Amino acid sequence: MARELIISSYLFICHVLFMIFKLFPQKQKTTFLASFGDNIDYVRRACLELTNDQIIVLTSSSCRISFQNIKRQTVLPFEDYNIVHFIRAIYHLATSKVIFLDNYFGCLSVMRFKHNVKCVQLWHAAGAIKKFGLKDPSIKNRTKSAQKRFYNVYNRFDYVVVGSEKMSNIFKESFNLSNNSIVRTGIPRTDFFFDQEKITKTKVKLLKQYPIAKNKKIILYAPTFRNDDLIQASVQLDINRLSQELKDSHILILKLHPAVRKHCKFINNEFIIDASNAVNVNEWLTITDILITDYSSIPFEFSILKKPMIFYSYDLKAYQKERGFWEDYRQNVPGPIASNTSDIIRIIKENTFDLEKVRLFSEKWNEYSTGDSSQKIIQFIYNQ
Repeated sequence: MARELIISSYLFICHVLFMIFKLFPQKQKTTFLASFGDNIDYVRRACLELTNDQIIVLTSSSCRISFQNIKRQTVLPFEDYNIVHFIRAIYHLATSKVIFLDNYFGCLSVMRFKHNVKCVQLWHAAGAIKKFGLKDPSIKNRTKSAQKRFYNVYNRFDYVVVGSEKMSNIFKESFNLSNNSIVRTGIPRTDFFFDQEKITKTKVKLLKQYPIAKNKKIILYAPTFRNDDLIQASVQLDINRLSQELKDSHILILKLHPAVRKHCKFINNEFIIDASNAVNVNEWLTITDILITDYSSIPFEFSILKKPMIFYSYDLKAYQKERGFWEDYRQNVPGPIASNTSDIIRIIKENTFDLEKVRLFSEKWNEYSTGDSSQKIIQFIYNQ
């Protein structure tokens, strides 16, 4: 009850400010709402290159990318406690002609944009294993006002960018969209995986920074965040045993959620590299030989590189009951499923990965991502 009261008060202030600033003249301006930042960054750069718009980047506290004030671009923190920043952010949202965002932003529920404004959802994942949006099972436990707020936010999306027809159908259900709202241009940040020069430079940079990774197979462990991690965070992986079995031939890179990382103690050594604070996980994927994950969206992009994956889903039944999956998990992940550390060690040593399955998985989820997604999005939005 108290939580809803706080949210309602915040949204009331947003609404009043937005309605005032909506009376101001529109500017030749594009505003980005960045929660993750990766897709925003690629589209922002394409926007600077291909349009003459003034660029405003509003960053939430969770944003992984550090944007800079440059010519034609202003960066402001959003959803913080600085009242001046907050007011300026609402002003930019009310006076822009194009708005890009990469997550759910509750403030949109009280912002009715002018008829000529285009609001474009870039999202932050190229595919989906677990359900979200209106299909998230937890929605039924939320209040009526919260459910109405979700609908209002999703109703603001004029367009949603997708990398595949598969994801198109998921977004239609998750956000209650029509087919006319789907932009089939591919996922902006996947452009990186089609730029061989950038990939080569990235590999050289990382291996120079971590020379212990040279001449060894690199395993990247990147588990998804679980709600329980806020209460009792831990890594459900026997790293000491992995080290004993694999350290002569492999290196383990850890990419953990901040809520988990702050409760765990790891020291970089001859077997472990802690990359939890790394901004761009796609860079680490370039040197990864085997990805270990569970229900995250990383496999959708990693599959472009046609490399092996292990799905460490030790809590599969419980997680499926809590979050819900779009498809049968065991049938659709493009790699072997492990339930414990022993399974992982066995799978790695056997090295019998089905890369054809990975290729087919990539074709299914990345059909529109062909290396020029950022430019295609700008051309679609600004040339209509």
